[in-house]
Amino acid sequence: MKSAAGGVLVTGASTGIGYACVPALANAGYVVFAGVRSESDAQRVSELHANVRPLLLDVTVPEQVAEATKAIRASGVQLCGLVNNAGIAVAGPLEYLPLEDLRRQFEINVFGALAVTQAMLPLLRQSQDARVIFMSSVSGQIAPPFVGPYASSKFALEAMADALRMELRAFGIRVVVVQPGNVRTPIWQKGRDAKDALIARMPQEAATHYAHAVDALARVTEREERTGIAPGLVAEAVLRALTAAHPKARYPVGNPPAWQRRLASLLPERVRDRLILRTITRD
Repeated sequence: MKSAAGGVLVTGASTGIGYACVPALANAGYVVFAGVRSESDAQRVSELHANVRPLLLDVTVPEQVAEATKAIRASGVQLCGLVNNAGIAVAGPLEYLPLEDLRRQFEINVFGALAVTQAMLPLLRQSQDARVIFMSSVSGQIAPPFVGPYASSKFALEAMADALRMELRAFGIRVVVVQPGNVRTPIWQKGRDAKDALIARMPQEAATHYAHAVDALARVTEREERTGIAPGLVAEAVLRALTAAHPKARYPVGNPPAWQRRLASLLPERVRDRLILRTITRD
């Protein structure tokens, strides 16, 4: 295990997993550049630890990405890690999903992550052993119905990480994917809050065809939120990925266990589909 030294940028640090990563990494000795969306969030995360340096950073705004890069360079702290955590979850039937919602999903979860990575790589190259971490999901391996937008973005993130892992290997930059299962974070409630607004924007036949299924999915998310793991457990996996002498390509965390995910991915599609649909409709 290498010693914790230098700086780490964490995007999406206002809540959930990103927020949990901030004190975990700061307590380990890193200077944590915490990317947040508002001044109030900046004040809140700055109080977590003396090593925390908040930055206003919307990953979809090029000017803010550039300003964050400039601030890190000017800090004099050697950047040795990047945790691409910022993300949203869009849900709904793909048949009627407004394309602007899908574009927003990818703009934040995929293009935003790559934009920040591209901006930080010149700084990371100056470190002898830099790490780039992408926050994926169990939905980046198996796509449930009505979560197609979110799952698609995580599948894309997994592929992007695979390519970058090989492209950056020659420069001593390790690329790692963290794959949480169900985690107790505000992303669940945000998704449920957006459900009714999304249905209202769809044609009437969308409600006729899918209202029952979407309501069932909302109940499933409530159950999974209650039974999910604490964000701190994911933060521990991020710390392991940053400090391991030989980091793994992927760190699965939480429920379902890694072996269950791997087994499910190997099942015939017909069997897997039946199991997933049963999970949703049993409520």
